[in-house]
Amino acid sequence: MKQKDIEALSAKELKEKIQEEKQILLKMDVAHKISQAENPMKIRTTRKLIARLSTELTKKSKAASK
Repeated sequence: MKQKDIEALSAKELKEKIQEEKQILLKMDVAHKISQAENPMKIRTTRKLIARLSTELTKKSKAASK
């Protein structure tokens, strides 16, 4: 997901997307602990996406409170 796409999302959509990505990350982590993941870089990219989504949500909530 590109930064422009993330910035276009509303706060509600950001929260929903964060929840979805966290569930995906949890499943990937469990699968990776049981057996070697076919692409372990997906775990890293998912964590980074969650961080970018969370950062944008924080920006939007601070802007709304001003």
